[in-house]
Amino acid sequence: MTEQLSVKDWLDQGLKTLARRGFTALKAEPLAKAMGVSRGSFYWHFADIGAYRAAVLTHWREVAAEQVIAELETIPEGGDALALLLRRAFSARLALERAVRSWATADAVARAAVLEVDQRRIGYIETLLRQAGFDDDVARGRAQIFYWAFIGYALSEQALPKPRQQAAIDELLRMAKR
Repeated sequence: MTEQLSVKDWLDQGLKTLARRGFTALKAEPLAKAMGVSRGSFYWHFADIGAYRAAVLTHWREVAAEQVIAELETIPEGGDALALLLRRAFSARLALERAVRSWATADAVARAAVLEVDQRRIGYIETLLRQAGFDDDVARGRAQIFYWAFIGYALSEQALPKPRQQAAIDELLRMAKR
């Protein structure tokens, strides 16, 4: 690689590595080798591996929650953001989600990041349900159920046949209608 790498380049590589090989693979030397540069490039951007891992978690929060929500917020009024969110969530490749959650079982900083993303996602789903006309208690309960369904799906490595997956999504969408 002949051009200078940016912080984002390193963080994107971190997410790819995390999804493929887990959090224990987030080390300067193997990352630099995978990117075709010296470790000096890594240390130009990050003080140490701890700072890098913290930055990877921040980047994951941005990609896994904030960017998704920002995209949904661009849907014109009358569009069904919750239906789009559910379809997207239940059709996504979720290796990164599993990897971050696995990391969270062994690391307090990762655990805090996962809890923050969980709260942000559930809060956003709750907001969408309130906008659809549900009372606060119903919106809160259904948001939690939708999220539990997503987490169960994300952590399950057994793929469902498409018709069964679609039936489950359709049932969740029925729960989202008043």
